[in-house]
Amino acid sequence: MTLRHAPWEEAGEFRIGLAPIAASAWFEGGETDPSARKDPLFEGAAAPLVWAETGGSRPAQAEVLALVAEAIGRPIETQGRPPLYAAARCVADDLCLMEKRDGHWRLSALSLSAGSFFTAAEVIGRSLSELHRPVTGFEDRLLARVTRIFDGLRDGLVLERRNWSVVSTPELHMPDPGPMRAAIPAIDPARAAQVLHVRCERQTLRRLPTTGGVVFTIRVWVNPLSDVAADLSRLARFAQAWRTAHPDFRAYKRLELYDALVAPLIDGA
Repeated sequence: MTLRHAPWEEAGEFRIGLAPIAASAWFEGGETDPSARKDPLFEGAAAPLVWAETGGSRPAQAEVLALVAEAIGRPIETQGRPPLYAAARCVADDLCLMEKRDGHWRLSALSLSAGSFFTAAEVIGRSLSELHRPVTGFEDRLLARVTRIFDGLRDGLVLERRNWSVVSTPELHMPDPGPMRAAIPAIDPARAAQVLHVRCERQTLRRLPTTGGVVFTIRVWVNPLSDVAADLSRLARFAQAWRTAHPDFRAYKRLELYDALVAPLIDGA
């Protein structure tokens, strides 16, 4: 797969980094039939990991459904499914619905088929502050700014940001990092470029004009580190980001777990 995004070239620290994009670029595609991946999770034992909703969220879910149908250029039948999930199974992105309740922006429904180390059941109903509690310094440095962005988001405006991490699996559905991290010491350093993967999240925010909620989308792209190493100039920028990443960023992303495997790849880059 072609390396679609390289957010490590932008920043090695936590920052909001939102930029406006055209509404026509809201979804990037890249997956022929997302429902083939998402439906078995939604309909099986993993359902609590990938789907959750709160009471009263269906009107805003229906508004997301209408916006997604417009974006993909065809009607979407719910066939008895929750509206947000009916929309999510038609796009590669995960869809998260935020609504302001009790004075706080809270996660009122989400379809999370490619969650990075968390589950739908764990985060449903949480506020912006609670959702970002694992991010060092978020409440002190970024919470007020993010809240203002949510409060001031204009109708029709789509904002985009991207982030990245390194993992040792190409799997999209990653609710629990424990088994993956436990297996890292057994990775053959000679195969590190093929086994290690860059996991990039492309996220967007969009206001729901009628209900006043916000839909937060997450599109995950995963590429082997060998795709980065194939381009020497890109590898040099990755090496620079790895070496200079802010300590808070390194700690949250657990980059230290991969240092011994990444070091030979970036040596001299």
